[in-house]
Amino acid sequence: MTDMAMKNRIWRAAGAIIVAAVFAVSFMALTPACAYAAEGYDEVAGSSEMSEVKDVGKYGMTPISGDNVKDGEYEVEMESSSSFFSIYSCVLTVKGGKMKAVMTIDSTSYECVFMGKATQAAKAKKSRYVFADEKDGRGSFTIPIKALNAPLPCAAFSKKEDKWYDRNVLIDASSLPEGALRIELPDYDLIDDAVEQYDENQGKGSESPQVTGEDQNKDKVSALIPADIELEDDTYSIEVNMTGGSGRASVSSPTWFIVKGGKAYARLLWSSAHYDYMKLNGIKYENETTDGGNSTFTIPVAVFDQPISVIADTTAMGDPVEIEYELTFYKDTIDSVTKVPQEAAKRVIYIALAIIIVGGALNLIVKRRKKQ
Repeated sequence: MTDMAMKNRIWRAAGAIIVAAVFAVSFMALTPACAYAAEGYDEVAGSSEMSEVKDVGKYGMTPISGDNVKDGEYEVEMESSSSFFSIYSCVLTVKGGKMKAVMTIDSTSYECVFMGKATQAAKAKKSRYVFADEKDGRGSFTIPIKALNAPLPCAAFSKKEDKWYDRNVLIDASSLPEGALRIELPDYDLIDDAVEQYDENQGKGSESPQVTGEDQNKDKVSALIPADIELEDDTYSIEVNMTGGSGRASVSSPTWFIVKGGKAYARLLWSSAHYDYMKLNGIKYENETTDGGNSTFTIPVAVFDQPISVIADTTAMGDPVEIEYELTFYKDTIDSVTKVPQEAAKRVIYIALAIIIVGGALNLIVKRRKKQ
């Protein structure tokens, strides 16, 4: 067999591998989810059957991951979006950044729960349901917790109606005992008061919130309240410019732009691993990097296209030093998260891995051909 013929056969084999892979992925994507639905658990309550749903959490809350909570077992406060799914108690367990909770409700009306929407629960395998452990007229469910201070969809299956009902639950990170968190939380009560005052003044035709009280400085409050943004909740990219300091430090741009509940946040990656906290008008945000890499912080974006004054504390010079900077986020540069350099690097790695896998398959084919 000539070299050209061998190459043609190799390329045909490679094409067959790629086509097979694409077919497999397409088949999995097109397989109806209902094929796995558990029998007898496929009914979902309509909106007219739902009780009044209330919001959980406080204005401006930023999700807290398990990496920011010290290992341990804690009694915490959990909120529910429905009075028919009243939380009696909640015990949070944290180990190695992973979190789970034993959530006890004040009734035995629900057979099981599913961490997700009711429509998803009705199509899921029964093995994904969390069934109640009933005792003393109450039902307990051991559920995974992705984040604190974040509404978690938790569909509940009613014994009486044989239907799934949408619920949201939230664990308030401020209910953890002192010292359990690795970061300092903003004063969400202060923010709530400011927003309430703002809404009242807007109704009276006032142009700006009138915040009163010794500790309620208007500039401080406004810097804590993330700007409204008309985008779906997701992670995007945004251009950011930083000025101030000696000019030797910088933040990566574009950086991550996070939309949560229609509010704007940014995750900043510094050019140094020596920044241990940032401050916005006195509110401290701790470094989120735990593996020794460059410092990262998630902060609210209160305004676009205007400088935001911040302070960053560095230990690069030995003793901690607070340095003043100004950050400007440009709204018209909001784009796909793939524009963030670190995300683009991940894609290159994935492509390289795919090439390595295909190359390995081709090499195996060539070796087998040579043996024949």
